[in-house]
Amino acid sequence: MSTTTHDSPAAPAVVGRLSRLDRLLPLWIGLAMLVGLLLGRLVPGLNAALDAVTIGGISLPIALGLLIMMYPVLARVRYDRLDTVAGDRRLLVSSLVLNWLVGPAVMFALAWLFLADQPAYRTGLIIVGLARCIAMVIIWNDLAGGDREAAAVLVALNSVFQILAFGLLGWFYLTVLPDWLGLPGAALAVSGWDIAGNVLIFLGIPLVAGYLTRRLGERARGRDWYESRLLPRIGPAALYGLLFTIVILFALQGDAITGQPLDVARIALPLLVYFTVLWAGAYLLGRALGLGYPRTTTLAFTAAGNNFELAIAVAIGTFGVTSGQALAGVVGPLIEVPVLVGLVYVSRWARRRFFPVTVARP
Repeated sequence: MSTTTHDSPAAPAVVGRLSRLDRLLPLWIGLAMLVGLLLGRLVPGLNAALDAVTIGGISLPIALGLLIMMYPVLARVRYDRLDTVAGDRRLLVSSLVLNWLVGPAVMFALAWLFLADQPAYRTGLIIVGLARCIAMVIIWNDLAGGDREAAAVLVALNSVFQILAFGLLGWFYLTVLPDWLGLPGAALAVSGWDIAGNVLIFLGIPLVAGYLTRRLGERARGRDWYESRLLPRIGPAALYGLLFTIVILFALQGDAITGQPLDVARIALPLLVYFTVLWAGAYLLGRALGLGYPRTTTLAFTAAGNNFELAIAVAIGTFGVTSGQALAGVVGPLIEVPVLVGLVYVSRWARRRFFPVTVARP
């Protein structure tokens, strides 16, 4: 008798058994949002002080939080298994199509549908749709029990395409396509070097650190020690980094969020639709292709997530820090974080419902 499952052999039989920190993640994230808002509103000059700590347009506090968040997850990746992901053409092609054809087109349509009378917010949303995720998606994927190796490969692939395609797609969706449709457009000036720097910091640094940690740790003490002793010690830092990043994000934009609640709500609505539609569509596609739960989950989260740091940096650099485009960029992660946390739990429920373990009879 042989046993087959829809999941990879390395996947746990049950996605459950979260740590206490993980089980209460929605509570911690809610508290982090509240703390950030209160700090931004109650501490005079905090917003300006945090916003001033930047290098090349990159916020150092946010960069620190993201690096702390990503390092433990990338240290968990088994890099000797990446070749099995690179050979999965269904996964790679599906991810590229969803991220670079479907995602930007869906955001363009939603931006015009919901914000036709708000050109600044509309442009900001389109920029968010062009910035494919290379950071937080790794932790959402890990929490949902996705394929870590597949996430590492897809994030790296998105990074390369981001450097090559972001400026070109920005020109197409903000200038060319509106002109074809007889709609007002906008211009987007963005440097490929700036995008490359963004990718290097938010992916390159934690990726190299994670790889070296595994390589040196396994060489010194073996894989069993590395995965049973070292990883549990550094693992919680990922969620601490996530919570720190959320506090900083909300502290930076506390005034804008609380001072323009109706505008924030208008921007939030198409974002809610976008994240839900992209995630659900990718999930259904992965299941239809027979990718199994771990890679279907990875496909869904990499399709739905966005690189908010790049989107905010481009919006501020092109249109100014007080612009409507910058506000739309900021609202992006503030909606993305709670929505994708919710989708982590939906994904875990869907595993039990749509990816049952099946036993083949002789």
